[in-house]
Amino acid sequence: MTDRRMGMWYEELPVGTRVEHAIRRTLTETDNVLFTTMSMNPQPLHLDAEFAAGTQFGRPLVNSLFTLALTVGISVPELTLGTTVANLGFSEVTFPGPVFTGDTLHVASEVIAARLSASRPGVGIVTFRHVARNQRDEVVCSADRQAMIRCRPEPASPEPPEGAA
Repeated sequence: MTDRRMGMWYEELPVGTRVEHAIRRTLTETDNVLFTTMSMNPQPLHLDAEFAAGTQFGRPLVNSLFTLALTVGISVPELTLGTTVANLGFSEVTFPGPVFTGDTLHVASEVIAARLSASRPGVGIVTFRHVARNQRDEVVCSADRQAMIRCRPEPASPEPPEGAA
């Protein structure tokens, strides 16, 4: 079986580990409209430019749940790709600044807690703090995410040579 892991094992994620993620993403109107309509959210603040023009923002806002999904998604290749057992939940999710189409987001993540699972051998529980900033370096999303991460597997025992007893 081919190892498709790019993410980190539990042992590689001690508290204080910080990663500035390489991927950056400019948000488009298509991103916002597709996500908002696929999630059945009829909020005109995301879909109706005329309505949004009359708000304090003056234009449509990008759906905050898309912003959250993108913030976490950008972190996956360097942190959890191939090592996640399960996403356990989110806490302390905030959106301190608006996001508009045309904004480019970049994300940094920090491990703020880590412990071995008490009920599942071979996995740990890691809490990540993901923070997304726009092109002006303004924080637009912050989320603490708990994930179950696999521990580094034990090396396979070498096969005895043929004919060895």
